[in-house]
Amino acid sequence: MIPLFTFEPEEKAHLLNLLEPLDLSPYKSYTGFSEGIRRLHSDVPARFLSACQIIRSERANHQQKIHVIRNCPMDRLIPELDPEDPVKDKHVKKTQFVSEAFLELFAQLTGTPLLSYETRNEGDFFTDVIAIKKYSGQLTGFSDSELVFHNDRTAHKVRADYITLLGMRCPEDDLIYTGYIDGVDIVRNLEPRHIACLREPHFYTVFDIFSRDMNKQLSTSEKHAILSNDHSIRFLDTMTCVAEQAPVEARDAFIAFKSAMTRSHCKRHRILTGDLLTFANQDGLHNREKIDILNPESAASRWLLKTYAFKDLCTAESFQSYWSRNRAGCVID
Repeated sequence: MIPLFTFEPEEKAHLLNLLEPLDLSPYKSYTGFSEGIRRLHSDVPARFLSACQIIRSERANHQQKIHVIRNCPMDRLIPELDPEDPVKDKHVKKTQFVSEAFLELFAQLTGTPLLSYETRNEGDFFTDVIAIKKYSGQLTGFSDSELVFHNDRTAHKVRADYITLLGMRCPEDDLIYTGYIDGVDIVRNLEPRHIACLREPHFYTVFDIFSRDMNKQLSTSEKHAILSNDHSIRFLDTMTCVAEQAPVEARDAFIAFKSAMTRSHCKRHRILTGDLLTFANQDGLHNREKIDILNPESAASRWLLKTYAFKDLCTAESFQSYWSRNRAGCVID
């Protein structure tokens, strides 16, 4: 994809000088960290403010749901993480938080409050898409494998409206792409009778292995629809299934849905180090494709810093009953 915006060297340097002095860890005090970022808005480069406004507008008007920003400010030192437990290792080794600060700033400027999960990485609002050795080859974002088309946290009751990924370490000699299919295209390729059936709760989704490991009480979701609103989708390929008691029409609609996915246009982006890729989680489906891997070891070290976000403050507040220990934005699975 062509980036919507690329930081000029002087703009990047200006933001680095703005964000580097914030030494409060977002993993120890997210609220204080977030407030510190909010006080910096008046010093943000005007072109970046404009880019964030364009993203807000294009999202609101359903013009564009996936955007790329290039040459973003990041930590000057990117530590190597232990593949046995990269999250724990990050908490020990990572002493700079420019990357987290930039993601928080982007969330604030686009009006999308961040979301985290109590049982995932101790409720961190900044999580890592990185291969964990024990999940090698398995269907989870924390593996070294490809990923089928899905929404993040499909089986969960509280799901992000937007996902943002920042390329921390992206090997230059490996071609790994993130694909995105817009829900509008999928619905356009469906017949009205199938659309109607897909809007009924005839389906369920099995929780991914990482979620089950973090919370042993999780197994499968409640019965749910695949389509909602105009073109929102709740689907994890190979893990979303037709409920046993569902009518035959639901099975036909399910097959039609998978066929519509195949016929829909897929946008692809290869995330480079310093790229920010942001897209709608519920209004589309995304995947991970490994096109050409020259060095499996370096590919396994690929690290994206990730945030989940609600589409606006009103949506975030509608989930207050899920807050963990009154910690706004951190939800109970």
